[in-house]
Formats: sequence, C-alpha cells, structure tokens
Amino acid sequence: MTAAAPDRGREGPPARLGPRDRRALAATAGQFFVNGAMTASFIARAPQIRDRIGVGVDGFGLLLTLAALTGLVGSMVAGRIIHAATTRRVLRVGAVGMLATLPVMGAARSPAVWLIGILIYAFVDTLVDISMNLQGSWISARRHAPVMNRLHGLWSLGTFAGGLGAVAANAAGVSPFGHLVAVAVVMAVSLLFVTRNLLPTDEGAHEPTSRADEAGTRRATRLAPFVLIVLAGGFAVIAEVTGGDWAAFRLTDDFEAAGAVGSLAFVAFTVGMTTMRFGGDWLQARLGRVRLHRLSISVTTAGMILAALVPNVVAAITGFVLAGVGVATFMPKLYDDAARLPGRRGAGLGAMTGGMRVAFLLSPLAIGGLAAAGLSIGSAIAILTLPALAGLATVTEVNERYLRRGRAGGPATPVDQPDRRPGQPSPPA
Repeated sequence: MTAAAPDRGREGPPARLGPRDRRALAATAGQFFVNGAMTASFIARAPQIRDRIGVGVDGFGLLLTLAALTGLVGSMVAGRIIHAATTRRVLRVGAVGMLATLPVMGAARSPAVWLIGILIYAFVDTLVDISMNLQGSWISARRHAPVMNRLHGLWSLGTFAGGLGAVAANAAGVSPFGHLVAVAVVMAVSLLFVTRNLLPTDEGAHEPTSRADEAGTRRATRLAPFVLIVLAGGFAVIAEVTGGDWAAFRLTDDFEAAGAVGSLAFVAFTVGMTTMRFGGDWLQARLGRVRLHRLSISVTTAGMILAALVPNVVAAITGFVLAGVGVATFMPKLYDDAARLPGRRGAGLGAMTGGMRVAFLLSPLAIGGLAAAGLSIGSAIAILTLPALAGLATVTEVNERYLRRGRAGGPATPVDQPDRRPGQPSPPA
C-alpha cells in the first residue's frame, strides 16, 4: 500500500533462514497466538463482566474508551521505549504485565477495579503488539515467501481458542475470575518458550545513520503514503474491532440470546478471520495486493450488513463469519507496510497504531452512545462500520493512484500484479 513497503514478489531471493531465525519465527508465531488468546478470553466474557461490575452498555463503552486512550499513549511512546529496551525485552516484560492483569479483571466487582486492570493491559498490549510485529516483519523480509498474514492468522487462531474457552467456561458455569486465572497459568507456560527464542537483537536497517539520512526521513514522513496508512489503519480497526468486540452484544442484547450463544457470535467472527488469514499469503500471490484488498472490503461490507441489519440470529452469525473473512487481510498488510517506514525502530508502527488507537478510542464510545440513544447494537454497528469501510476503500484508491503516478520517491510500480516474479513458482501457503 505504501512506497516504503517493497513488493516482496519483485525482490531477489532472500537468504535462507538459519537456525536462530527459524527458532525466532516459531517464538514470534507463539507470541501472536498467545496475545490473541489472552485478549479473546476476557472480550468473549464481556457481557458477564459488564453485569458483574454493574454498568450498562454505555458505561462499558466508556471504560473501553479509557482503555483505548491508554493504548494511544502507548503508541506515542512505543518508538522510544522499543529503541531503548529492544523488542525482545519489551516482549518479556510485557508478557508478565499482561498475565498479571487477567486475574484482576476477572476478580473485579466494581468499575474502578476493572478499569485499573484494563488500563495496564491496554498500555502493555500496545508495546507487545508493535514489538511482535516488528520481529515478524524482519523475519518475513528474509524469507522466500511472506509470512505476515499467517502470523496474524495465528493471532486469530489464538482468539478462536480463547473464544472457545470462554464458551466452554460460560456453559460450565465457571466465573470470569476462575476462567481468567486458568488462562493466565496456561499462557505463562507457553511464554516460557516464546521469550527464550525471540531475535536477541533488533534490525538496524531503518535507522538514520547521518544528518542527511535524518533529513530524508523527516521528508519521507511527510509523504502522502505515510499519512494514508495512518488513516487506513484507523478505518480498518473500526471494522475489525467493532465486528469482533460487539458481536456477543448483538446477540445477547438485540435477540436476548444466552451468554454462551453471544460468545458464539464472537467465535464465528474469529473463525472467518482465522481461515482467511492462513490463506491470505496464497491469495495475495495470485490476485495481487490491490485486487485482494478490494475483494476483502466488499466481503466485509456484505458481512456487516447481514450481521448488523438482518433481524435473525442465524443470519447475524453468518454475517459475522463473512465479516471476519473480509477484515482478515487488512491488518497484516498495514503492519508490514508500517514496519518498513524509515526512521527509528517502531516509529512507523507507533504512528500507524496511533491512528488505530484513535479508532479504538472513539468506536466503543460511539457504540455506547448510539445504544444509549435507543438504537439496537446492530444498528450502532452498521452506522459505525459501513462508513469506515467506505473510507478505507477511498483511502486505498487514492494511495494506489498516488503510487501509479510515481510520487512516492521512486518509479511507479504495477501495484495490482500478483506478488511473484515472472516464472517464479507460487509461494507455499
């Protein structure tokens, strides 16, 4: 999407991964899975947590907005923290912080206690998110075939596992506290492997090495692709997070379904997302980035209309599956592009996730406000996501025209071609 993100399909063949990089790739993949599982474990129990702490939908939306504000602060300082501490150290310390907050959120019986837990979790999760995507992008750039879609697929698989665990715990009558304590213990064991095998040092390819380089970096950050990727990240996160976080409420509040059925809507969304992310690299190699992106926006729009506006439980669940399929390839591409922007390690991703966190900040407040005004959860989801998808499509098309005119500091490229060199076999899925 941006000029700073080279088309791997047109690069020379990367060096073969050595043993260290293979272990680091496995560890990074594990970090993606664990991160998704931890987040899904409490998001899928959100209706029960909301009732336990005694707030309404509008109050819960406000709490999530405060958490998103903390995540925005994390995005603003991420570049400096990662530059000083390295991604490996951030991931190690962050794992401890995230694990410690799960029991706090599960035990909370007041909005204040739950807020403390979610604020810490949101701040640390931002740093972990950027760090694991940096490690994944660096390793992916050295592979013959890209792997970012599949890494994000493992995150989605983690959310699927975490969501299923929530469904099972809900059906068995396990309290949110008991459930989240069990999740923390299991994730802690998994992270023992992850933190030992991450890349020990960070890549330095994007660091400015002279005053001239720094001036060039400042000029690069003013280019349209840099701005557009921030906007695209905000629009994309509205579609992804609103469809996932509020899926359970769509069934429990609009259709008065049981809590386990509400959790099933969240699982349906993650099933679609996970399936597509594991096939995203394969499809991108055959369709090209632009065609795949356009197709993804169309599928997401159809799914959101079905999930949010058709007054039927089965239709809603089916719509959430389609919406998950559609949004699946949005974030892997945007994260990979932002990781390759010039400047200090983490600066590009920090800026893009800043745009994402603004969307995190506004979307739950908007849903809560619309619900408080008397609209159904489905209507609120539609009002928020459908314009965001239109905005994402517009930003994408503007950026592609910009690239074709060759204004990104280099020659224009045929951005809608399959991502492989002529005569090169398709990369393995």
